[in-house]
Amino acid sequence: MGKIIYLMGKSSTGKDTIYKRLLDDRDLDLKTVVPYTTRPIRAGERNGREYFFTDEAGYKALKEQGKIIEDRTYSTFHGLWRYFTVNDSQLSDTDGNILMIGTLESYLRIRDYFGADKVLPVMIELNDGVRLQRALKREMKQETPKYEEMCRRFLADSSDFAEEKIREAGVTARFENDDLEKCLEKIRLYIKQRLDAEN
Repeated sequence: MGKIIYLMGKSSTGKDTIYKRLLDDRDLDLKTVVPYTTRPIRAGERNGREYFFTDEAGYKALKEQGKIIEDRTYSTFHGLWRYFTVNDSQLSDTDGNILMIGTLESYLRIRDYFGADKVLPVMIELNDGVRLQRALKREMKQETPKYEEMCRRFLADSSDFAEEKIREAGVTARFENDDLEKCLEKIRLYIKQRLDAEN
């Protein structure tokens, strides 16, 4: 396994779009590790692409086997939702650089598990007003919108991505996504330079 590029940011910053575009970039040639979740699948998602969707029993079975590297549990308006990374064949069978996506908390656990020299953090940022508009627009497209959960997550991001926590984590590569193409190009260039410097 090469480097892990860890993409993170508050909800609705566009990190999912940037993640997909970076994976499609043949010059970077990044592999992916699909995380797991117990939350319900959303419209447009596919099992094994955005997440591996499982249930509480599946989560507990993996936990008992010692295969969970990091996990986060959120008490939502719809019950407990878990997000977690599993030490499975996705990690053991690759020898290239990997692109992962998650939160600041999950980044810290991945960094501590693999070592700081193996993980390159990349933070996506966006004005809160624009984020809220995007979140609402996305939720309105769902067959059963979960507005309470959208609001809970939006408010939780203020604490989860507090400036003090970002500083303590040592995350300095921060990119404003007010223009997707420009932001994407800056991130792509940053990753390429960092990977080239390793070789």
